[in-house]
Amino acid sequence: MPFWMAYFGNSLVTIAVALLYRYADFVTLLGGSEFHLGWIVGVGMIGSLLMRFALGSGIDRYGPARVWIGSLAAFALVCFAHLGISSYQGPAIYLLRIALFSAIAGIFGSSITFISGRVSIARMAELVGMLGTSGFMGMVIGAQWGDLLCGTQTVQRWQIDRLFVVCGLLAIGAMWFAWLATRGLPAPSRRRRRAPLLALVRRYQPGTVLVVGIAVGAALALPATFLRTYAAELDIARIGLFFGVYAPTAIITRVATRRMPEQIGLVPMTLIGMAVLSAGDLLFLPVGAEWQFVFPAVGFGISHAILFPTITATGSGAFPVRYRGLGTMVILAAFDAGQLVGAPAAGAIVHFSGLVGLPRYPTLFVTMAVILGAVGIGYALTSRRVAGPLSRRVESRGGRLSWVRSGGGRVEGEGSGVVFRVGR
Repeated sequence: MPFWMAYFGNSLVTIAVALLYRYADFVTLLGGSEFHLGWIVGVGMIGSLLMRFALGSGIDRYGPARVWIGSLAAFALVCFAHLGISSYQGPAIYLLRIALFSAIAGIFGSSITFISGRVSIARMAELVGMLGTSGFMGMVIGAQWGDLLCGTQTVQRWQIDRLFVVCGLLAIGAMWFAWLATRGLPAPSRRRRRAPLLALVRRYQPGTVLVVGIAVGAALALPATFLRTYAAELDIARIGLFFGVYAPTAIITRVATRRMPEQIGLVPMTLIGMAVLSAGDLLFLPVGAEWQFVFPAVGFGISHAILFPTITATGSGAFPVRYRGLGTMVILAAFDAGQLVGAPAAGAIVHFSGLVGLPRYPTLFVTMAVILGAVGIGYALTSRRVAGPLSRRVESRGGRLSWVRSGGGRVEGEGSGVVFRVGR
């Protein structure tokens, strides 16, 4: 029952987040361009990135329930506050974007920590992945709903205001499910001494998978930020079809591959996902009509379904159970860092490539595909020592875990470098 309450609560939130894929319409209505949109989104990620670590410590100290419900309340307030924004140039829109992403960081970080803390590391990738299917369902509903609310050739301010009100109400509804999921959850035990935050991160940091998280975060964020403006350049009014294909593809892929991390290992799964994501970027190039969004949507759906749970399990599994909230936030911070760097860079690529005579969006998609390929090659080369499946957990004491690899040898559960954490 707690899992399903968390599932339904996350579904409502992801519907709201998918509605906010229309944020580009909001910025455009205020007079901004792709360049300004990229900076607004990128600056917003600063708040999320900085809040990840504070939220991670807060989850470990106060428990996921308080952080989860408090973040949902903050999300609702921020959505309602957007009704008073009248310019893209002032600090208000940037501050609200920071607050919005900080709230989203708290919502998903605490819900993932709540779910992952209820199972062994061996099942973490599977359960986090299944929880993530709520996000894909929300993506379908939210994107279609967004087209219904704002899918006209000329979007007016009252349509955008209505969208923000709906998002706020969805967050309020999600608070009820979060309370149902976490009621009766015991408070975390108090410790007299807590290790310094930076010392914990330095001790348990998961190594080069963080670089993978940054690259993947930048790539996966492109449709949510720039698909609307890309579609407008192609004279396509609706983007719901893309997400309507993206999400079911991801759900099917996640269910079909839920056991594969245990069978072939996290590193091979991550590399497969990165290759498919790179192909998905390139499949945007031939798009000329709305129905052709189906092809990149399939690539993004498959890759998202594979990459998020495997990267999350690899990164957060580097931390012992008592610091799992911090570990989850560290790897989610890598995804945020990708958006922090990627959104302004993508906006600049689109803006300046047009000024020098290059095709604007094709240049962006090719650049991202090349970056993913380079990072994937680097990750493969640095991960060869632990690239096979882990077959048997043989020891657990003091938060330190060990596994025997199917090909022989032992992988410890603490330390730095490339960490490989899933076993039977």
